[in-house]
Amino acid sequence: MFDPKSDLKDALFERARGLGIDAIGVAPVDPALRREYYLAWIADGRHGDMKWMERNNDRRLHPSRVLPEARSIICAGLNYYQPDPDGRGKIAKYALGLDYHDVLLGKLADLCDWIRDHGGDAKPYVDTGPVLEKPLAVQAGLGWQAKNTMLVNSAAGNWLFLGEIFTTLNLPANEPVSDHCGTCSACITACPTDAITAPYKIDARRCIAYLTIEHKGAIPVEFRTLIGDRLFGCDDCLDVCPWNRWAQTTRETALNAKPHPDLREMLGWDDEDFRTHFRNTPVHRLKLSRWLRNICVVLGNIGEQADLPALRKTAARGDPLVAEHADWAIDRIEERLASATL
Repeated sequence: MFDPKSDLKDALFERARGLGIDAIGVAPVDPALRREYYLAWIADGRHGDMKWMERNNDRRLHPSRVLPEARSIICAGLNYYQPDPDGRGKIAKYALGLDYHDVLLGKLADLCDWIRDHGGDAKPYVDTGPVLEKPLAVQAGLGWQAKNTMLVNSAAGNWLFLGEIFTTLNLPANEPVSDHCGTCSACITACPTDAITAPYKIDARRCIAYLTIEHKGAIPVEFRTLIGDRLFGCDDCLDVCPWNRWAQTTRETALNAKPHPDLREMLGWDDEDFRTHFRNTPVHRLKLSRWLRNICVVLGNIGEQADLPALRKTAARGDPLVAEHADWAIDRIEERLASATL
């Protein structure tokens, strides 16, 4: 039977796939969200320094207030999986290439043009507004939130960037996806810092991704050794998910890993070196001081005698945050060298 809404939705999905979007679905503008859990999580302070998560929650928890004239929320996913490149210091897969905000937002902007050509208005979001993207993606049928709170897609595993389009088109909603984690607890076991405090509960203040990216101050000493060689973010709880067995390497060349110099060389960088190398990548928002902080922590864990001169120069740069972590790294390396000698 001819159904104009379904036919329009099918055409929209076909256009989205033509733009390189790997997963797409539609959620209602007033979906079922875990509002009480989110508010309790904020009240407990488990979001750490991410104060922006405290603001605009009247809209974040009620998507119909984000764009009152919207009738549907289109949720899109872009596969970003690729193997980890070689080199000292791991960068989370999402940050290996160009900034996904720009890459996915460009695709959603093109899709918004298509929507306008077909009689609707549209507004795209990729971490650019008060939107609970993972619960919305669940409602749109893209996957389910796993025990590490990340979205799992049955075809792409953990590896989807998420974006949304609020549109005035009244499109049939997809059915939500049920939880398929079962008794598996691999992500909980894999977390180096026990940030997943219970199934479906995470304390960002303990998470290596938070500590190396969002946290602006000194990394607590109790976590520095546990960070290991993780330079920017952490994929441990994602890597172990059994649903990743079907994951395919991303088709989006803009996300391909960018090569980097060795950690020792980057310790000698100034602001201009950092900005030039990481321009248009997720790492750029970290700025030089926190990047050097992270390098020092990693070298404290995996560094060798040849790294000591560069670390001593770094400790003398005049940046108290960097100096503290450089001194810690020097002490750690010297302790390892002394133990090896004994």
